[in-house]
Amino acid sequence: MEFESLSHPFPPVCDADSRVLILGSFPSVRSRQTGFYYGHPQNRFWRVTAALTGEETPVSIEQKRAMLLRNGIALWDCIKSCTVRGSSDASIRDAKPNDIDRLLKITSIQSIFCNGKAAFECYRKFILPVTGVSAALLPSTSAANAAWSLDRLTEAWQVILPDLLK
Repeated sequence: MEFESLSHPFPPVCDADSRVLILGSFPSVRSRQTGFYYGHPQNRFWRVTAALTGEETPVSIEQKRAMLLRNGIALWDCIKSCTVRGSSDASIRDAKPNDIDRLLKITSIQSIFCNGKAAFECYRKFILPVTGVSAALLPSTSAANAAWSLDRLTEAWQVILPDLLK
């Protein structure tokens, strides 16, 4: 698979009432094909967030967006553009960050969480110096993180609950 220079294909999910921001790194090939975040059926993001919010796992893009907004969750990625091979976070080069600072100014976001190490490292390197707001690392919901079961992921992700209940 060849390297491609890509720009992030879709906007953040957020509104003025968003209290928690979850950041990924950059959309996978499957997400780019489906036109929305965490589009690969083996990624456990939607099952984890549904369990945390006490909702049914959403299927359509509209259901996914509505579940997030209903529960005060904003969703975006750290990277605005990059060169990448397939869906491999390890292959990302020439990353340019999204304007997370602008997002923080138009929402009620109090806490930021990164879905996996690639997002966390990108946040620390490019975004933290601009925002001054620290982010917490969560284990990746990717199927590539096979060492973490769905139950274990859901338990680890419960750290976002206090900020959702504010």
